[in-house]
Amino acid sequence: MAIEAELKAVVRDPEGILRLLEDRYGPGRAEVYRDTYFDAPDGSLMGADRELRIRTVHSPDDTRTVLTYKGARVDEASASKPEAETRVEDAEAVHEIVRALGFVPRIAFEKRCRNYSFTADGRLLLATLVRVPEIDGTFIELETIAKADDDLRPALRVVRTVLAGLGIAEDDLTTEQYTDAVAAAR
Repeated sequence: MAIEAELKAVVRDPEGILRLLEDRYGPGRAEVYRDTYFDAPDGSLMGADRELRIRTVHSPDDTRTVLTYKGARVDEASASKPEAETRVEDAEAVHEIVRALGFVPRIAFEKRCRNYSFTADGRLLLATLVRVPEIDGTFIELETIAKADDDLRPALRVVRTVLAGLGIAEDDLTTEQYTDAVAAAR
């Protein structure tokens, strides 16, 4: 399974980062994510640091739904996880299927995102500026795909280099998950 090599940081100057991203990578895509995270009734999925998520993405010209499974973290410093994701045709049907398999919704929330896709050092990257209405602050997520465990360090090196070029300092990085922050805010 491929590994989502990702770093997330608190953005101290959202307008400045937005300008940098727009200047370097062109206009971003404004999207709203509606995420529902599922768990086993006993909490064993999330308790083992795994995730099962259904995300519906709304953009000005498209609505799509994806089903995502993330395994446990393979790198504590970045919280990078193995990930399998697929687009699904019918959002209601996939919610029914997941529930019928015995999973229960644990938390649902909205993320307001602006996405930028670009290439650096031969890797396709996705930078996402994120606001979650229920929590304070703006965040940036920067991710690429590592094909295997031995590709994770090189992938994260590229991610760190791009973040540094955007003025994101190491002490701005966070591994706090949105699910935890939203749950704490509620």
